[in-house]
Amino acid sequence: MQLAIYTSIADINADDWVSWFGNDYPFLRYDFLLGLEQTGCTGGDSGWQPCHFVLEEEGHTIAVAPAFLKSHSYGEYVFDWSWADAWQRNGFDYYPKLVTAAPFTPATGPRLYLDGADPHALEKLLAGIREWSIEQGISGWNALFVEAPLSSALVELGLHQRQTVQFHWFNRDFTSFEDFLDTFSSRKRKNLKKERARVAAQGLTLETKTGSNISAEEWQFFHRCYQLTYAKRSGHGGYLNRAFFTELCPQLGEATVMVIAYEAQEPVAAALYFRSGDTLYGRYWGCLQEYEYLHFEACYYRGIEFAIAQGLTRFDPGAQGEHKIQRGFEPILTCSNHWIAAPQFDAAVGNFAAQERQQVRAYQQQAATLLPFKRGED
Repeated sequence: MQLAIYTSIADINADDWVSWFGNDYPFLRYDFLLGLEQTGCTGGDSGWQPCHFVLEEEGHTIAVAPAFLKSHSYGEYVFDWSWADAWQRNGFDYYPKLVTAAPFTPATGPRLYLDGADPHALEKLLAGIREWSIEQGISGWNALFVEAPLSSALVELGLHQRQTVQFHWFNRDFTSFEDFLDTFSSRKRKNLKKERARVAAQGLTLETKTGSNISAEEWQFFHRCYQLTYAKRSGHGGYLNRAFFTELCPQLGEATVMVIAYEAQEPVAAALYFRSGDTLYGRYWGCLQEYEYLHFEACYYRGIEFAIAQGLTRFDPGAQGEHKIQRGFEPILTCSNHWIAAPQFDAAVGNFAAQERQQVRAYQQQAATLLPFKRGED
């Protein structure tokens, strides 16, 4: 077997990458990952150094792990700052660590390519990652927002599993937004309609655009909104720079969807989505000034309308946000898996993950009781 490590996706043949991962899931597309490098969002001093693993056997690729060496834990959405602190307090370095994830994107999707003809491909890949990480002094490997079957397979191979709760919308063959609202209890349905009416009463209109219909000026406007809103919330700029929005995103074609809000025909806010063949991903939002309920309209309700119109089965609006529950987004479990190189920390992380899973599952069950849907005589 031969394990190759690529420090730039540009060194991997694009057709090979597409044969492994396809072009449907937007955040693992070759052009998306290449664009992140070319715009400086990954590589350089970003703390996201590409480190892609390709495992071959007798000249045939049997496994691939897109990965990044991380010098921090920003942009991952599976929080391990306490782990880094524990390593430091005990005189060890937590960074660099190895992460398989879609950068800056808490969206579950494909994470590894495994040759279906080799039943041991995953085991061989994991052995190679472990050996290389130990040689390089890497603290461990973290696979984030992993699809459930792969996560379970990694657990069987000894990796710890963490779980978090996100809130997703599911298309139950709805024909319209009103059809969706008919599943709500009367009181919840009235509340949501009042929110939408309040947006219109403020003199706001919204337009949904896709792919080539989004102009260069609109991409520039979105970047402005994104950075302004990020600075208000966090006190610093966002992870993604102007080139990401003005150079990379326009190259992604119909995978991009933008909702723009106008007041007196002037744009004042925008929400950015990405889409696959069956899923809409809500990713970024920004506004020049605050308007009542506009965030919900642009980031949730217009997304639901788009998903229904396009026949998409799911809408993943991103991490966190209990306010999504009363708007019909259901609590679902997401998974990540973790291999810890240092035996002295491995058991502690395993115990932490086990306790956390119990708490997360209890929270998911409690959150499900708050959904707005009709019950009994509603």
